[in-house]
Amino acid sequence: MNDRVPASELETRLIKFREIMDEQCPDWKLAVVFSKINLLYFTGSMPDGMLIIERENAAVLWARHGYERSLEESEFPLIKHMNSYRDAAREYSKFPGEVFLETEFVPLAMFQRFQKHFSFVSYKPIDFQIAQTRSVKSDWELKCMEKAAAIHQRVLEERVPELLREGMSEADLAAEMYPVMVKEGHQGSVRFGMLDTEMALGQLGFGESSLHPTNFDGPGGNLGLSPAVPSFGSRHRKLTKGDLVFIDVAVAVNGYHSDKTMTYMFGKPLSDEVQRIHQKCVDVQNRVAEMLIPGNVPETIYETIMGGLSSEFLKNFMGFGSRQVKFLGHGIGLTVDEYPVLAKGFKAPLVENMVFAVEPKKGIEGIGMVGIENTFVVAPGGGRCLTGNNPGLILVE
Repeated sequence: MNDRVPASELETRLIKFREIMDEQCPDWKLAVVFSKINLLYFTGSMPDGMLIIERENAAVLWARHGYERSLEESEFPLIKHMNSYRDAAREYSKFPGEVFLETEFVPLAMFQRFQKHFSFVSYKPIDFQIAQTRSVKSDWELKCMEKAAAIHQRVLEERVPELLREGMSEADLAAEMYPVMVKEGHQGSVRFGMLDTEMALGQLGFGESSLHPTNFDGPGGNLGLSPAVPSFGSRHRKLTKGDLVFIDVAVAVNGYHSDKTMTYMFGKPLSDEVQRIHQKCVDVQNRVAEMLIPGNVPETIYETIMGGLSSEFLKNFMGFGSRQVKFLGHGIGLTVDEYPVLAKGFKAPLVENMVFAVEPKKGIEGIGMVGIENTFVVAPGGGRCLTGNNPGLILVE
């Protein structure tokens, strides 16, 4: 597929954003986008710069570093160069007193530099409006995600079992998985909306390592390389016969992610009880998927599923010990963690072509994290799975 975001896509995205702003913020006059992920979404390029969206005039991408590249790769109609905010400010003699900004992204120092040259009085957030705009995927976006998902399925279901060997460390597995993923077509980087969140690959662990506390807002765990890199995998935890192997990684193509978790039984099967608990998580995933229908409410899905689980099963469900997360799945797209979330508080009905990673998991003391995760598209007949239907706990002998 062509990596360039088509001009028609970019036009549709701006129209959609303006419609949401007109409805929710009827007095808005001007919005500014700084974050590279949102610049990519609206302009098809990721320069060091900003996108100024006026209500009454054409939007302008102001690029500092990366201007030439943006001209080359972007089909956005109006791209201008600036050396500093001062250059751009000269073209906005009637700047409004109130500006809409990405308050979840813009640091105070950047805000102050921008305000020095654009003398607005007050600001309001546009993070939610942009999240809503991005939440429903176009056919072009879904093609990117389908390609990522096909790579994901192939790597986790076919290639990883070939890599597992007794005595290898978690870090060995991560280091060997990464080039396989890139050669298969993964873009090589994984992006999150959560502030200061980074992962070179994802979370993976052998046995009880997958229960280890992390700073990541997810049910899984891992030892990581060190306090400075609490992900990837430990150099010291070695794979032994009878271990559960837990792998939760994202794959991305052209910026768009899929998310998938796969588990393996290395050397011999785990106990019938462990397999029963794992299958219960798979059943939960499938029930959630059936409810991913336009018009259903994320909060209702979450409460219906959670309300149907026994108190015994809920112990260490969606985490381990005191660090259980309060969702069953999350939106996904240009970042792994997007709006909306299958959790309490998300009351807006689902819309066709929203995409969710559904990840019911349960920690088992002394064994590790069992469960599953796959990526689904909201559809009239229920969630359409992109990443495959393998139930996990693959036996690797």
